[in-house]
Amino acid sequence: MDPTVAITGATSGIGRAVAEAFVDEGAFVAVSGRDGDAVDRTVAALNEGEGADGDGDGGETAGTAWGARADVRDEFDLERFFEGVAREAGPIDAVFANAAVFHGGPGESPIDEASYAGYDDTMRTNARGVFATISEAVPHLAEDARLVVPSGAVANESRPGMGAYAASKAAAEGIARGFAADLDATVGVVDPGLVATDLTGKERARDPESVAPLFVWAATEAPAEDLNGERLGLREWKAATR
Repeated sequence: MDPTVAITGATSGIGRAVAEAFVDEGAFVAVSGRDGDAVDRTVAALNEGEGADGDGDGGETAGTAWGARADVRDEFDLERFFEGVAREAGPIDAVFANAAVFHGGPGESPIDEASYAGYDDTMRTNARGVFATISEAVPHLAEDARLVVPSGAVANESRPGMGAYAASKAAAEGIARGFAADLDATVGVVDPGLVATDLTGKERARDPESVAPLFVWAATEAPAEDLNGERLGLREWKAATR
């Protein structure tokens, strides 16, 4: 049976690329984001078989996309989103808690200059948003479901100018480990390395499309015991799939 996958922050960057990869694998993919119009455009493009860059060269669509507006800062949005996914496609096999913000720019946002408002919104989106995403997904999970939280080196390495974003990623990893300890479902962290997205703005970084298969592998094929409460990255993926 083809899996049912739910992705937050799925209208651009890694989230959009992962949605495209899952659709290509034949999955039912539920996408969400803060911008309802962007969600509608993403769903239409995925169902028309367009590539993650929207250039229309993605080939014939194998799976199905569905979407709804949801702001991960609002648990009631997430409650409605996951209820909608379950109503449309049944129990959810994989959740990708991808939605995140970065107020400022990487390397240009020292934490000692962070505003309280910016810090609070970053933590509410990137950390509490992960907590709320997993919490609201739990009632709708399939047996052997997997929940994946993206992170990066900034979660456990001191790097200048990463501000509240680094703190929020460390918190998100802690939240994932907590759920891994307390849920029957598999919950883990995936680190794709430096990826060029709207958040990072890095020109010399991997394209989101190049790391999307890593997330698909983690959510479907990686040994559950290697993912649960742990962090998987490019090295583990390449070793397992070469």
